Amino acid sequence: MADGSVLLSNDAGFTAAVSKADFARFSAGRLGSGEKLYGELAAKGFVREMTDFEGFAAACSKKNAFLGAGPGLHILVMTLRCNHKCLYCQSGALGAAGGRTDMSRAVARKSVDFALKSTNPGITIEFQGGEPLLNWDTLKDSVLYARRRAKELGREVRLALVSNFSLMTEEKARFLVENEVSVCTSLDGPADLHNKNRIFTGGNSHADTVKWLKYFIGRAAKQVPEYKTFNPSALLTVSKYSLGREKEIVDEYLRNGLTDIFARPLAPIGYAKNLWPKIGYSAGEFAVFYRNTLNYILKLNAAGKKIRERHAVIMLEKIINGSDPGYLDMRCPCGAAIGQVAYNYNGDLYSCDEGRMVGWEGDDLFKIGNVLKDSYRKVMLAPASRACAAASNLESQPQCSRCVYKPYCGVCPVYNYETQGSLWGDMPSSGRCALSMGMFDALFALLKKPASAKILKGWVQK
Repeated sequence: MADGSVLLSNDAGFTAAVSKADFARFSAGRLGSGEKLYGELAAKGFVREMTDFEGFAAACSKKNAFLGAGPGLHILVMTLRCNHKCLYCQSGALGAAGGRTDMSRAVARKSVDFALKSTNPGITIEFQGGEPLLNWDTLKDSVLYARRRAKELGREVRLALVSNFSLMTEEKARFLVENEVSVCTSLDGPADLHNKNRIFTGGNSHADTVKWLKYFIGRAAKQVPEYKTFNPSALLTVSKYSLGREKEIVDEYLRNGLTDIFARPLAPIGYAKNLWPKIGYSAGEFAVFYRNTLNYILKLNAAGKKIRERHAVIMLEKIINGSDPGYLDMRCPCGAAIGQVAYNYNGDLYSCDEGRMVGWEGDDLFKIGNVLKDSYRKVMLAPASRACAAASNLESQPQCSRCVYKPYCGVCPVYNYETQGSLWGDMPSSGRCALSMGMFDALFALLKKPASAKILKGWVQK
């Protein structure tokens, strides 16, 4: 670690930070059994002769409970059309005109039925695009159909919409709220930065986003007995233009009533891959951005302002509570097919939405079936489903299998394939690995500081 100490972890997810001198004594077998440190390490499962194997197994089982659940996230691509031209778009979106890439009602209903075949007891159906509001009639029908089928089958179903809000109206918003559809959008920071990243020739993207965020926050505050209401969420995609503007971005989230910010690094996939020299950055540059963002958020927390960083919350859920927070990108194996399924507008099924984007580029390596003709069993056993599970098993990755962050991390076969030409990839030269390492380094450094650790642990206290 940066302060010269050595961080230890094990498969149950327990960690311990010790000095280099103590680590040398411990690894050489010279740490006395009567010493306090020896007892602490033994209690966390680092001493073989004193390991509570039942407790160790229970901890492993808890953090890997998702393995037997089946896909919980089902992404329905309502259309490939979009009225934005975002610099980093990964969706393969087309212009707003036409309708040949709109999902039909028949395919949407088949997709809902297929999602309900999942063995996961609680599923989320997420409507995406393009811009899904461009296919509003099918989206509306899908919401009503999903609610009806879930009630008939006694299934727990959560519905979510990812939208740029540019086509939102009072009528649409009221329908979404009354049918318990949570909403998520993108907010990349102040108006100039947001509009530079998220180009909308038909209007002001930032103004639309802020307007409807305030609307949904206001509706969430008015709890009613007839239905549940949800606070909206927003995603931050960090481009080169975001670097150095950490405080402005966080302040923009606070100014608009948001209590969570998700600082997501840009991935060289889809359109972003072609523009990488213009909008991309190194893992080291992102690490600086992330550290500055976390430090500023902690400073705000100390001053009594409520806001969290979602990447940190996800990691802390694993580190502190030993549980899986449901973030599919950081699972082992990853969420491809066994955690999520992406439903293209024409019924084609992909291991994940990123895999669908690769398919849009003309490579169907990650295609796992079609909702109109393939059974659930066939899709789950598809070659791509099995290959992704095998490739994202960290035990199969030479570097990952011995990495201290292994209990909390995950690899992405699509990222590996797009950047290195292999599902397995090469972790020592992987940009995604370097990004994850930078975030983990920042978080564990802060956990060693009592004041910071108190705030961070408060983000995930049960």
